[in-house]
Amino acid sequence: MQDDNKSIPQAPRLLHDELPEEHEDPLIRRLHVVIRYAIKLLAVLMVLVIIWGVLDVIYVLYSKFVSPPVLLFEVRDIFVIFGAFMVVLIAVEIFINIRLYLGTNVLPIRLVIATALMAIARKVIILDIETVSAEEMMAIAAVVLALGVTHWLVGKQE
Repeated sequence: MQDDNKSIPQAPRLLHDELPEEHEDPLIRRLHVVIRYAIKLLAVLMVLVIIWGVLDVIYVLYSKFVSPPVLLFEVRDIFVIFGAFMVVLIAVEIFINIRLYLGTNVLPIRLVIATALMAIARKVIILDIETVSAEEMMAIAAVVLALGVTHWLVGKQE
């Protein structure tokens, strides 16, 4: 049986040098090592932020459960809880971006766009309509539209 994947044209992938350990210039080689360790430190720090975020979600849930009326949420409480969850999910996406940055030689553009979409979705979810101006609302709409179209176009090429 034929391989169907051979007949599907593949879009070109964006490649980058991933700070190679071997480089003809010794200074650049050492700088690449420093940058790799800095990115690893960022990954560790992001894991700490994620753990801190999870603890914050637990605290927010607990504080909303025990505040009067006990075991009942108001609509604004639900938005606060959603916001806390979304921050942790965004931090996880950023960690994945950091991990992929050095782990592959392909730029994870679609993942970066998806992370930005998640961040703006968080903004929309917790948005207080009463305090937002029309200009801010139009700007948020423009960002959502631009990111959505970009995500669609990048996904269409894959």
